[in-house]
Amino acid sequence: MMRVLFLCTGNSCRSILGEATFNHLAPPGWSAMSAGSRPTGQVHPRSLALLAREGIATDGYHSKSWEALPETPDVVITVCGSAAGETCPAYLGPVLRTHWGVEDPAHATGSDADVDDAFMSAYRVLRARIEALFALPLDLLVADPARFKVELDRIGSTVGPAHLTQGD
Repeated sequence: MMRVLFLCTGNSCRSILGEATFNHLAPPGWSAMSAGSRPTGQVHPRSLALLAREGIATDGYHSKSWEALPETPDVVITVCGSAAGETCPAYLGPVLRTHWGVEDPAHATGSDADVDDAFMSAYRVLRARIEALFALPLDLLVADPARFKVELDRIGSTVGPAHLTQGD
């Protein structure tokens, strides 16, 4: 079983979207959890509404601290948005780490449509990256952590908004 942790500061939007989407798409033997270094204590209602619209189960997701994880992850994916000047927490454990920066839709402003667009953008980036991960030869990569790290980093730096607009 490979356990992936989506980690950010608040654990209310991006990491929840990552966890739920990952678990929805995951092949057997793979699962995700999420946590925050300073959890808000609640999942943003727009995150739950978006997941429900996408047909992804929302039961059981809640904002929690990385100090309350039920298991030790094998892979940690930080999702804080570097362009927003956020500092991602550094998970202190013997795990494979990568950064998939995504702008925080919780800070979006403007009309309801603008805010919904920010949530959808974050979801699409995360989903595209998760799909890119699951398209890899996972059995081979799990056996080769150095190559796995390279692939995870590549996904975080090359799969994103520009990639998504090409097919839309």
